[in-house]
Order: sequence, then C-alpha cells, then structure tokens
Amino acid sequence: MTVKSELTFLLVLLGIFGGCNPHKKTKEQHNPSKPNVLFIAVDDLNDWIGALGGHPQAKTPNIDKLARRGVLFTNAQCQAPVCNPSRVSIMTSLYPSTTGIYFLNPDISESPMADKTVVMPRRFQQEGYHVSGAGKLFHNAEGINERHIPNYAGQFGGFGPMPKEKISTFPGHPLWDWGVYPESDDQMPDYKIADWAEEELTGKREQPFWMGIGFYRPHVPQFVPQKWFDMYPLESLELPKTISGDLKDISSYGSDITRLEHVSPTHEWVLKNDEWKPLVQSYLACISFVDEQVGRVLTALDERAYGENTYVVLLSDHGFHIGEKERHAKRSLWEDGTRVPLIIMGPGIPEGKVCKKPVQLLDIYPTLLELCNLEPDSSHEGNSLIPLLQNTEIDWPYYSRTSFGPGNYAIVSENYRFIQYNDGSEEFYDHTKDAEEWYNEINNQVYSEIIEKHRAQIPKAYHEILGKESTGHLSYMASEKNKKTRN
Repeated sequence: MTVKSELTFLLVLLGIFGGCNPHKKTKEQHNPSKPNVLFIAVDDLNDWIGALGGHPQAKTPNIDKLARRGVLFTNAQCQAPVCNPSRVSIMTSLYPSTTGIYFLNPDISESPMADKTVVMPRRFQQEGYHVSGAGKLFHNAEGINERHIPNYAGQFGGFGPMPKEKISTFPGHPLWDWGVYPESDDQMPDYKIADWAEEELTGKREQPFWMGIGFYRPHVPQFVPQKWFDMYPLESLELPKTISGDLKDISSYGSDITRLEHVSPTHEWVLKNDEWKPLVQSYLACISFVDEQVGRVLTALDERAYGENTYVVLLSDHGFHIGEKERHAKRSLWEDGTRVPLIIMGPGIPEGKVCKKPVQLLDIYPTLLELCNLEPDSSHEGNSLIPLLQNTEIDWPYYSRTSFGPGNYAIVSENYRFIQYNDGSEEFYDHTKDAEEWYNEINNQVYSEIIEKHRAQIPKAYHEILGKESTGHLSYMASEKNKKTRN
C-alpha cells in the first residue's frame, strides 16, 4: 500500500467509526464525510517557540502542545520574507517569480498569473465548505481580505490599539514601536479574534468548514499588557547568539538588500540606545500573548465534535531578526528571515512527529486539498506533504526556495542554505556545523558539488516586478542602483 493510500485508508476508517480524540471534552453528532480545516496564521513569528527552540526562554505552551498532537516541520521556509507576497504564495501555491508579486503590493487581482488561480478559501467554498475568517490572512491592505474570504468577520482593530504618543524613543515609522500597552488583554485585536473563533466553533453546522484565523502579534507595534512582559524580566533575559564581524563575508549587495530603505531601527541605533533587551522582551511577550489566543481557539475546537474531524494548520508568514546578522525585522534571505513554524494536526496524522525535510508554505494548499479528498490543482507549484505526514523520514527530493525581488534567492535543503543575489554574489551555509549561519562557505571547494546542486534550483526565468513604491520596491531599487555604481 502506498503512503497516499495508507493515509486515505485511515481517513475512511475515521469516517466510518467516528474516530477517537482523547482531547475532546464533549461529543456531538457531526457528519465526518468531509473533514474541516482550521487555518491559523501568526504574523511575523520566527522560530522563537518552545518546540523549535529558537530562544531558550520562549514560553509557548499551547503551540508546543499542538506540535505534540501532530507533525512539526522544523525546516519550513516562506516564499518571500515579507507579508504580502508570502501570503499570496500560501493562498495560490505559486512562487513570487511566477506571479510578479514580490513586495507589499499589488494584490492578487493585479497579477495576470495569480488572478487565473482560485485562492484557497474560494476553492473550499466551491467544494461546498462554509468558509469564514477573521484577522490577517491575506495582506492587511484595505479590502483585500474581504475580497478573497467569504464571510470575512473583520480585522477587529488590526495592529492596534495605538497610544497617543510613541512608547519607545525610536523616531521612525509609527508601527515601529514597542512596550507595555494597553491595560488589558480584551483590548487587543487578537483577543477579540479568538473571541470570534470561540463563538464560531460553538455553532452547529450542516456543512464542513474552512475557518481562517489571522493573529497580528508579534508584528510591530510590539504592544501587549504588562503581565506578558512580567514573564520575561530584563535582568535575566538572554540575547540572541551573535558574533562580531558577522557581515565581513557578505557581499555589498547582500548587505544593501537587507538594509537600504528599510523602516526598522538599525542595529547601531538599537545598541546606542540600549534597546536590544527591550526589543527581545517585547517580542517574546507578544509571542506568549498570541500563544494564549491560539490555545483558546484549540480548546474551543476540542470541546466540540469538530475536533475529531478537523485538520489544523498553524504557520507564520515569514521569520524575523532580533539582532541576528546585525539587523532587525524581516526582509532577508537568511535563516532568521525565511524559516517559519509549521504544524499540521488532524485525523490520520501521527502525533508527536518531527520532520526535518525542507518544505515550503506553498505546499500547504495542495496538502489540504489531498487531505480533504479534493482534486488537485495542476497550476499549483507546491507539493503535497502527505508523504511526510505519514513518514517524516522518507526521501524527499524537493528544495525550498525564497526570493526577495527578482534575482535574489535562497535555496534550502535538509542541511544547507545557498543564497544568490542579483549581482551574482553568493553565500553557502552548512547547518550541520553552522546553524547560526555565521560562516559563508561559498569558496570552500569541499562543498563545490553540493553548491552546484543548489545553484541548479535557481529559476531560469522570472516575472517582472509588479506594483510600486512599497519599502521592498524601494530597497530593491536602491540595491540595484548601488550595484550599477559599483560596476
């Protein structure tokens, strides 16, 4: 019996016998012929969760519990290290190099290639699912979530609430702020989104459902109430591991594309103003706050019969730097910018498994189609993860690919990361010896054959850049301008 047929057989058995969920507290009659989907996206969350060990002090009991109940992918990569293109890739299963959507604009409807596809929520609606969502699922620009998600409940305040004046001393973009605010959890949009999800999950449905929940934290502004900061006292807080001179083996272009025209504070400003620990504290506090909201949603799911017949997917749209590589925020092709949490749980999926194979966020859409016994979409560029869900150790021939504008790519395999920039400069890291990516081995002849295999994964053609004037567009243009000056 093949891996695919084994999992399908398990799904049939669950449909016949109703399954068994030891976490469920009450039981109701529910038709399990079509499984439900609970899709949870956490904005700007890197590997600072307990299950991934990205920060030794991170407290995320609910996400960790979810990881123990399903398969945790420890080498999951986004397709773009910025919100809009990453979420477009997730919802279309297309690379940015295919759609031309590399930066914070445009929307799917303005890309001829992306607009030809049926986005994930609409596909499930076509298949007879009740589709709903709240918060940040697609990019947060006005009207985008409403356009693509039937029964969209709203942003519930989005990145708010905002104080009248900035809390931090950073003089830049108003979203780049951090500190204690507001007074109580119930003032936070994510708390209200979890409220909405709890209520939605209490109702009885005749249709199977696809429900999307998009939490905003730990995206800036990194505000949460005091009790979450109290979990991480500054005096005992650990900073990320770094080395001096980390950029000495990085090309000028590699430095430019991760710094020019960015709106986040520079690492020099952070050190000069003694804000590194407060930034780490705020980020961790926001993560623990959103972890509790995830827990509330999962508890609501378990307390209904839906928990027996629901696939849960938890992910982040990209990573985040908190001082690593002497920078802050997203928008990099290094591990801290592209690696994300990805957990899949549900009927027929083994519990407590860990997969180290390179997987991509654009694999989620085809995976959910197959898990729900729906026909695949031939336009999708991702791969179904069902073979890995059934056996995390099988041979996996695929690499992961991330881009930040045309010509800038990271190619990731199980043990290595290869980066190529649009000026031809390159980087290569051996994660078996250098998990922090401190030492660029691109000129080490020991790796020449391995490097060539990664280099072969770079696309030969790519779509031109669509949209204009976002921070990503400006950064790319500034890097290209400097490249021409150097040449």
